[in-house]
Amino acid sequence: QVQLVESGGGLVQPGGSLRLSCAASGSIFSINAMGWYRQTPGKQRELVAAITSGGSTNYADTVKGRFTISRDNAKNTVYLQMNSLKPEDTAVYYCNADGSVVVTRGYFEVWGQGTLVTVSS
Repeated sequence: QVQLVESGGGLVQPGGSLRLSCAASGSIFSINAMGWYRQTPGKQRELVAAITSGGSTNYADTVKGRFTISRDNAKNTVYLQMNSLKPEDTAVYYCNADGSVVVTRGYFEVWGQGTLVTVSS
């Protein structure tokens, strides 16, 4: 079984910064992509940023130039540095990861519990 634990959300003023972290643990053999998604009430969950095991990144147009995703493969951890935050960035942010487990090498895809980011003055 694989779990994701997120941290780093909170309240920040417009123009401020926050850094989210997400650590994967459990019976992990390898992790392929890790990513961050966000969701607001009444809307579908949307991709914010993703990063492959090789370091290739993908960003939503709305966050390009303001957010940076990175990962530490040795720690099975992904980060999201969020700068120049705007009120429209307010959402619950979810971490996602997929890969394979030990022994069986079976595929897994898991989600974190979510962390609330509120951008408000």
